Amino acid sequence: MNADDNALAAVGVDAEDEQIYRELLRRPRATLPELAAHTGRTTVALRRACSRLESLGLVSRMAGRPVRYVPTRPDVAVAALISRREEGLAQARLAALALLAETPRTENLAPEELVEVVQGQAAVVQRFTQLQQTATEELLVLDRPPYAQDPSQQNAPEMERLAHGLLVRGIYDASALEIPGKLRLAQESAAAGEQARVSPEVPMKLAIADRRTAILPLSADASAHSDSAVIVHSSSLLDALVTLFEVLWRSALPLPIFDAPSRPADMPDPELFALLAAGLKDEAVARQLGVSLRTVHRRVSELMDRLGARTRFQAGLLAARRGWWDADS
Repeated sequence: MNADDNALAAVGVDAEDEQIYRELLRRPRATLPELAAHTGRTTVALRRACSRLESLGLVSRMAGRPVRYVPTRPDVAVAALISRREEGLAQARLAALALLAETPRTENLAPEELVEVVQGQAAVVQRFTQLQQTATEELLVLDRPPYAQDPSQQNAPEMERLAHGLLVRGIYDASALEIPGKLRLAQESAAAGEQARVSPEVPMKLAIADRRTAILPLSADASAHSDSAVIVHSSSLLDALVTLFEVLWRSALPLPIFDAPSRPADMPDPELFALLAAGLKDEAVARQLGVSLRTVHRRVSELMDRLGARTRFQAGLLAARRGWWDADS
């Protein structure tokens, strides 16, 4: 069974029932014995499964004997299930607001309740995802390796929140952008609306939602995966974390994005320049571009010659003057 065999799991259909629905789509009006012959299931099991499918609106039972089931058109049936699921989620959101009214305000919490410790990698990932999904105004993020999740995969919850207009500001450690594909993902996030900057030294991972809640690793060892995290609620400690982010933000450089519409016509080797401007070392640039280190040295030299620069720092200033990169944004 592959992943497509349970494509309807998100709307409450289990894998075995979905297989019976698929069989009915291929053989509409089949009797239970006919379904049993093609699925290898007993008629008793099929009768129960068809009853569940009928309650979901995926099949209907025909009048007469023997009993036959007709599948509902997939687009119609699934749309109805999605609508039902959305109504349930809306009711859950209302219930959450009602529960929130019963919850003590964070400023009234006892000191020991202002900080939580979350243990286990799965629990840390879950709380970080919840933090992103519940942010309504602003999300501040310090991004650096190592990662609990696959760094080659886009942060889907953040992209969803960006699509809904959430203000996201992210500061990437330069070492993060050395991971193959990470710069491209960061640029995709920036293109979706994230305000992204790069810093040569991001001290830790951090995410702050609405300046009310933050999550950060419990361990100070930035070179190892952390299986525990600290949740900080409104307090002077949280205020200090917000201040840290703002200080780093002022000193960080904007993430270079050179898409086709905005790329200056006279910019040579834009992909190379984007990697250099992001603070990547030559070895990392070579890995990102899939070329040799000697090729990177040659192309960097040609770029600096064209700009008339003696150092990379001077090249960055000259490039900004030519409008290739807004170094003050």
